[in-house]
Amino acid sequence: MNQGHRRNRKRRNAIVLVAGLAAGGVGLGLVTMQANATDTPRATTRAASPISCPSVADRLPDVPRQARAEVDRNLRLLQSQITEAGDRLAATRGQGGADFVRNAVLGPLKDKRTATIDRIAIAISRAGAPRPQGLSSLAACTQAGAGQGQQGQGASPSPAGNGPVPEDFVDITEVAPNVPARPRNGRNASKGAFKTRCGVNAEGRHNSDNVIVAPGVGNGAHHTHDYVGAIGVDAFTTDDTLAAARTTCTNGDRSTYYWPVLRDRRGAEEADAGKPGGGAEGNVGKILTPTSASLTFVGNPTTKVVAMPRFLRIITGDAKANANGGANANAAWSCTGFENRVQLKDKYPICPAGSELVRTERFQSCWDGRNTDSADHRSHVAFADARGRCPAGFKAVPQLVQRLTYSGLAGSTAFAVDSFPESLHKPVTDHGDFINAMPERLMKQAVRCINSGRSCG
Repeated sequence: MNQGHRRNRKRRNAIVLVAGLAAGGVGLGLVTMQANATDTPRATTRAASPISCPSVADRLPDVPRQARAEVDRNLRLLQSQITEAGDRLAATRGQGGADFVRNAVLGPLKDKRTATIDRIAIAISRAGAPRPQGLSSLAACTQAGAGQGQQGQGASPSPAGNGPVPEDFVDITEVAPNVPARPRNGRNASKGAFKTRCGVNAEGRHNSDNVIVAPGVGNGAHHTHDYVGAIGVDAFTTDDTLAAARTTCTNGDRSTYYWPVLRDRRGAEEADAGKPGGGAEGNVGKILTPTSASLTFVGNPTTKVVAMPRFLRIITGDAKANANGGANANAAWSCTGFENRVQLKDKYPICPAGSELVRTERFQSCWDGRNTDSADHRSHVAFADARGRCPAGFKAVPQLVQRLTYSGLAGSTAFAVDSFPESLHKPVTDHGDFINAMPERLMKQAVRCINSGRSCG
């Protein structure tokens, strides 16, 4: 780009201070926009973004007062998404083939914007105003100058090399014990456990959708998931199709349990080596089938549990924890023989000979008593505190504890969990997803078992 173009672009950029529009307007604070109706974040502190997206703020109607906070938060999120995509574009310059930018940058950005824009529309309609129409057409973005030969960014054969790095691994035998003591059981504790046996996905049921976070969006996760439980789950699954699905679980549990696959990166490639969700987005290597997948529901140390509502959705951990600050991170990595002493959140363990790699996810166990989902997919559930108490207004429900083991990785640092392209396969991004579709009879059985202190299933 020549100097004249840079000067003209700077002249077109404007900082718009939106501070208390007319009654019912959006109180945004400081919003950065371009006069050509695109959202360009951080214009006051960095060069113009290489990503150009239509402005959503300019297309909104008057926003009801009750929806302003949620709308403001999501408008800010739209800006940060463009910034992150621009950073990703710069960091991967020269990687991939002709489709790399579309698959690894613009495609994920569009999916994120689609979900965020939908949350804005939902917030407005929940406040009693008509749902805005036509906003979904604003999700797609373009690469500035893509028509001038920049789309391919070179012809490197693979987008690999985007993590993990050696610093992401640690010899577990050299880690000091770090597992805190469990809270002591009170007089009203629910001390039982209920196991649902659903296999290890030996059949290789995989896709890169996420029906909780991105319903109706193919490749909404941009990384590949293992699935057990209900068969055929993808982005287009509904409560009705889930309730009617066949299942891999031996007790008739039609819930879906899914998690990002783990890959062995020592040279062998998977069939998705050049496809979205796989190698096209930096997720390379052979997908490993767990040697065991334990799904156990446990109780609460202070109170009896109540039944989960059918179709309750829970995500635990944060697929973007390295970028989001880690507040929702819930990864727990260890090795067999070390689990009671060492659990790692932000490191992969190097396991000794004879030991298997272990991934454990403890899901939220407190429910707000009303909702099966929420706009951020988190607010309707919560973790109990260090003493096992749920927040005020929340009820204790059976806690899903998911434990996966993998063999053949002793001494290895050549493995990684699948991730969004920008998440660099960091161990802290490990996460799990669950939709309860147990028949009510089976859920009642689980609750009775847990509250009576028995081990069932």
